[in-house]
Amino acid sequence: MFSLQSFYNQYETEPTEIIIADRKFTILLPKYLYDFINPWDVFHEFPLWAKVWKASWILAGYLAEKPVETDKQFLEIGGGLGLVSIVACSFGHRITMTEYNPDALQFAQANAHLNHCAHLPILELDWSQPELKGRFDYIVASEVVYKKDDFPALLKLFQIYLKPDGKIILASEMRRTSGEFYKYLHPLFCIETVKKVLRSENEKTLVTLFKLNIKSKGRR
Repeated sequence: MFSLQSFYNQYETEPTEIIIADRKFTILLPKYLYDFINPWDVFHEFPLWAKVWKASWILAGYLAEKPVETDKQFLEIGGGLGLVSIVACSFGHRITMTEYNPDALQFAQANAHLNHCAHLPILELDWSQPELKGRFDYIVASEVVYKKDDFPALLKLFQIYLKPDGKIILASEMRRTSGEFYKYLHPLFCIETVKKVLRSENEKTLVTLFKLNIKSKGRR
């Protein structure tokens, strides 16, 4: 059983407050990123999970505003620190969060407890050897596409875990790899894009929501 006190004994953290749909959330981040970096190979398994990505704000806000369907189940992949699933859970959606990195899983558990979502299912998921049970009405993720090597594994996840009439919702800033990923998926999925702007005091960031449905046999 997860213990918040044991978590604090193991990790040095710093909190940040995030407001989504007029509701305040406290998210713990690692205080020192170098605790999770291999000094001999800085770029191998770099801890991308250890920050709140702008695309995660946008996806969390989208789910907060989405009408709750009590009979629908969501799956988040690459959930990182847990913001998206915590917000979705807080607004009444039935969601399961998944991650592979063991430290990220601990931070997500801690953040779920801090934000009164201790009942949120948080599970380990290895994209190359997925072992979850069941299928989902929605699969959601933010900033999970960085390497071409991940394209086949992500497609396999979608095919295994998405119901035939389900929808995938992915949020990301546009990068070259992102564009290549959606070209890779295009033969099998209908893809709709919605552009969102995240504004702060000094900048604005364009984030794209990609909504994917499995193509029917007659649509290619």
